Amino acid sequence: MFTLPEEFAIIATHFAPLAGDAALNLSDDAAIFTPPANRELVISADAIVETVHFLPTDPPDLVARKLLRVNLSDLAAMGATPLSYLLTLSVPRDTPQSWFAAFAAGLAADQAEFNIHLIGGDTTSTPGPISLTATILGHVAPGTALRRSGAVAGDGLWVTGTIGDAALGLLALRGAIADETGHLAGRYHVPRPRLGLALHGIAHAGMDISDGLLQDTAHLARAQNLAAEIEAERVPLSVAARGADRLQTCLTGGDDYELLVAVPPQQESALKRECERCGIPITRIGRFLPGPLEIRVLDGQGRPHPFAARGWSHF
Repeated sequence: MFTLPEEFAIIATHFAPLAGDAALNLSDDAAIFTPPANRELVISADAIVETVHFLPTDPPDLVARKLLRVNLSDLAAMGATPLSYLLTLSVPRDTPQSWFAAFAAGLAADQAEFNIHLIGGDTTSTPGPISLTATILGHVAPGTALRRSGAVAGDGLWVTGTIGDAALGLLALRGAIADETGHLAGRYHVPRPRLGLALHGIAHAGMDISDGLLQDTAHLARAQNLAAEIEAERVPLSVAARGADRLQTCLTGGDDYELLVAVPPQQESALKRECERCGIPITRIGRFLPGPLEIRVLDGQGRPHPFAARGWSHF
């Protein structure tokens, strides 16, 4: 299926060194995979496309790391432990060997950090743009995966880390805003999947933030036909992201890959202890209310904040 020249040399040189035992040295038609005993598999796939999810000028190693991390974030949202991944690359015929070498180096760096291995995939040519897909495999104890459905009225709305850095980072890379420290661009290039949190029995529901805080809050609320209030002044922003004119970008821009969770008041202390154990900052930014579905953003005086956009859409 691969039509680029030197297909097998590319695989042998750049990707076979990344392969785990299940991959059969990437020389067979499929991997043979044995999941851990007495665990449920958690499987997710995400694609990133040049000019849509990354810039043509982005370094290939950072593109590779972003691809893995947006998929790892899906596992983090469900409380899963990563195992391995499959990779599909569609690149132009004239893609140089140096691009593959840098891309593979980025994969290798994050494989080492997150203890995962490549087990297979596919490569093909395209007239462009570059399109990359990873399918990630993880595992959880039976019945413990955290899902989007389950929030109830009265739950607090909590978020990890800081919001808006990646969306502002894209603006910085395009020259629209300043980024003296490089913090914003760094958050755009290299998300931080919040792996390791054991939130079963603490949170009623959760997901990662990819489409923007407002949009993804609506996803949690819609699953249970709830409304939600977000207190704008409580939303955690990094020093680099602060500014009155940046609030809409921060709340709607997407690419945060932080976790958004619904937690009942009686479990707030447990939530804080678990996040402290993992060294992950967590902030209460609002609450869920009886439906119908509506997401309200309030300013410091409790007045509604108007927003022209609600978040990212894939179509």
